[in-house]
Amino acid sequence: MKILFVHNNYGSNNSGEEHASQGLADLLESNNHTVEWFRKSSDVIQDSFLMKILAFCSGIYNPRAVRELKIKILEFKPDIIQVQNVYPFISPAILKMINRLNIPVVMRCPNYRLFCPTGLHLDEKNEVCEKCLKGLKELNAVIKNCEKSRFKSLGYALRNFCARTLWKLPKNMDAYIVQSDFQKNKFIENGIPSSKLFVIPGLTPALKTNEIIDVGEYVSFIGRASTEKGIVEFIEVATALPMLNFAVVGAVDPSLEDLKKVSPSNVLWTGFLSGKEYDSFYQKSKIVVVPSKWYEGFPNVITRAMQHGKPVITSNIGAMQSIIEHDINGLLVEPGNTVQLKNAIENLYKDDLKCKKMGLMGKEKAKVAYNDTIIYKELMNVYKFIIKK
Repeated sequence: MKILFVHNNYGSNNSGEEHASQGLADLLESNNHTVEWFRKSSDVIQDSFLMKILAFCSGIYNPRAVRELKIKILEFKPDIIQVQNVYPFISPAILKMINRLNIPVVMRCPNYRLFCPTGLHLDEKNEVCEKCLKGLKELNAVIKNCEKSRFKSLGYALRNFCARTLWKLPKNMDAYIVQSDFQKNKFIENGIPSSKLFVIPGLTPALKTNEIIDVGEYVSFIGRASTEKGIVEFIEVATALPMLNFAVVGAVDPSLEDLKKVSPSNVLWTGFLSGKEYDSFYQKSKIVVVPSKWYEGFPNVITRAMQHGKPVITSNIGAMQSIIEHDINGLLVEPGNTVQLKNAIENLYKDDLKCKKMGLMGKEKAKVAYNDTIIYKELMNVYKFIIKK
């Protein structure tokens, strides 16, 4: 089977979506399928005013991308097209062209951008918000200034409005891949037929270290340190528990550099890690904490912690509550509730036996529910479904 992946990389070219889509492409190729890419990247925007204007316009309609993709399709002749992200330099306009060529197309949805201009269901105060689902719809993103920039909020709102009305994005897709039952239910609530929705968990890359299960010493926040992911609450709890060792493993959002400067001495900031160094820090962790305040599509940091046999404390919201079973392979707390988070960390840290037991339960679940064989089988079910349509 020949599959064409369509993706607009984020500015870093190293986001979770890049890793996830590349992981699926590698999985397909390892099973003797042919995969090619049609890519654009947002790294060209940077601080260029001209490029920001171009991104604003091309997110609504980019005729050049439509032409280039058509040429790629006619050359490659794919059996399936899998779309990951079309913003800002590809645009949903490609879908009408793909439909005219009568090629089955599926969209993998790691977030909620079909309905929410920011994709996160978070407002300017980093609180869960679903106002764009009704009433004034996308205009709410401009009124609330969800991107903390009127220009950017307007651009995001306008491209979502055009995707919904002009390009009819929900109707021009043969199927959607979501990552959890929670996400599937949200899509159904917003008018996507359940028959078009397929749940395929995120693909967690293979571990880079030997399996040496140790209790560890750190309470670790692993991943991009940003407000919506709960880093502020994590540091607040670290301040309240000076007798424990905390660690932040990952790049820090530029807007939070001051938080790093004022964090207590019991917090280690490692910066971005990869490969063996990255996996080694899981082994050094006693508990992995994922205190996200948004719905999250499928945080791979959780399943990676489970693979390493580490207990996870996370928020009882979005996909997290379907991956972590409270008091079995981890603990669930209310998002943003620092008192609950502090108590959960403090109590679990004291109990080595419980840490090990929860870690082993998580490891077993990861082995059974989130392995490559199951994900490949589910992906093939989606492809077969849209080919037969």
